[in-house]
Amino acid sequence: MKRHDARQKALQVLFQLDSTELSIDEAIGHVLQDEETDAFFEGLVRGTVEQKEKIDVALEDKLENWTLARLPKIERTVLRLSVYELLFMRDTPSRVVLNEAIELCKIFSDEKSSKFVNGVLSKFTQQ
Repeated sequence: MKRHDARQKALQVLFQLDSTELSIDEAIGHVLQDEETDAFFEGLVRGTVEQKEKIDVALEDKLENWTLARLPKIERTVLRLSVYELLFMRDTPSRVVLNEAIELCKIFSDEKSSKFVNGVLSKFTQQ
């Protein structure tokens, strides 16, 4: 699985987990269906879920005039996924993570959300 595809599928899994009582394995099964999983995809999904509290604290610190609860679900999910990758998976350059987040927003949301997500994530790269 290409990394872009893994991020896209991880976003779909995390989006499901944000509003259902599914287990991680059930959500992965819904998204992948008969497709093979890979280590990068599994790391994104499971790592984001495991580190969610730390990610949310970091995000709340960077959001201006917003709370995580007020964010649209897709933006919140893209931000969590991307912040996990920025903070805990240091093998990907931050500019790649930002570009991927923008692309995910364009696919699953709109231009406005991609600008918002870019603005928030850029604060993580300026540390």
